[in-house]
Amino acid sequence: MSNRISTGMMYSQSVVTMLAKQSKLAHLQEQLSSGQRLVTAKDDPVAAGTAVGLDRAVAQLAQFGSNANNVQNRLGLQENALAQAGDLMTRVSELTIEANNASLTTDDRKAIASELQAIHDQMLSMANSTDGNGRYLFGGTVDGTAPFSKSGSGVVYNGDQTQRQVEVAADTYVSDALPGSEIFMRIRTGDGTMDAHAGAGNTGTALLLDFGRDPTSGTYAGESYTVQFTAADAYDVLDANGNVLSSGTYKAGDDISFNGVRLRVDGTPAAGDTLQVGPSQNKDVFSTLTDLIDALNTDPANDADRAQLQNALQTSMRDVKLASAKMIDARASGGAQLAAIDNAAELRASNEVTLKTTLSSIRDLDYAEAIGQYQLETAALQAAQTVFKQMQSMSLFQMMG
Repeated sequence: MSNRISTGMMYSQSVVTMLAKQSKLAHLQEQLSSGQRLVTAKDDPVAAGTAVGLDRAVAQLAQFGSNANNVQNRLGLQENALAQAGDLMTRVSELTIEANNASLTTDDRKAIASELQAIHDQMLSMANSTDGNGRYLFGGTVDGTAPFSKSGSGVVYNGDQTQRQVEVAADTYVSDALPGSEIFMRIRTGDGTMDAHAGAGNTGTALLLDFGRDPTSGTYAGESYTVQFTAADAYDVLDANGNVLSSGTYKAGDDISFNGVRLRVDGTPAAGDTLQVGPSQNKDVFSTLTDLIDALNTDPANDADRAQLQNALQTSMRDVKLASAKMIDARASGGAQLAAIDNAAELRASNEVTLKTTLSSIRDLDYAEAIGQYQLETAALQAAQTVFKQMQSMSLFQMMG
């Protein structure tokens, strides 16, 4: 069997060859102009699929970076607010110690109370700080409205107790700003585990100077007790039900110890005066300031009134100390999160370099190889065109001439 070679077939093959060479040159020109080896997915389907996955990973790193910037801004503003709040609490401590000076007049104490009221208002404003985007720092996830508001003579918290977790690198999370309830509201009283205070109706001059655990007289496990003075030099210890547990004698300046509790008392109690002992409770910083202001606005008329004022100031100093410590702890927590953000940024930068290097090896064009291929294809096209031109002049009549 023989195949017929026709002029039409030869023309057709030459045209197909030239079109193929032109298409290849056009593709090479597109690669050279874009600098990309993968102009379309069909150039290398496997490599194109891998590149798409790497693009997604790079985009995810960019999103992590955006998340980190947002939470870093909020944590930085939290740090600024808490630093100012700490300065205010330092001033409160100084004013409380100053107010405990027996030589001050009523007007002096009321002047201190006025400054404390201004600090109270500044603290409330600080607790309602925003992040610059209209979101409140200390409202938890309920950050669209002010987390703190006045209610009667106190301040209430309107946020929630949720602290957002923000992903700033693959499987790496940092905590957003603390809810305000954990900074300004849930502050333990007394020494953090135990609290004690003089009875509100005391008529003597007994001062509760200090208290704490006394392991030499038992183990305190959070029980409530009442020390009731039966005379100026004698007392009973009562449990929460009013049952007498023990009795003792009192001398000004001596400690009263029982069941793991130690009370340092001075002054002269009256029969019926009491000291209350129990586990610490939660108290907000605004109530602490209000109680201190109210105490300083009183006008003690006798020694018993002055003792009540001093006892109130002693209580306030303890509560202010714990409130200040709470804010220091909150700043430390925020600082740890900021450090974690910095570490995550270093991890993202390393991962981005690796991903982009891999992408470059898959997608970027080898210019030397591409230029060589372009020159080769150009020469092949020129050869095909020459052949086609020569073929056009060929005919059977010329061969017979």
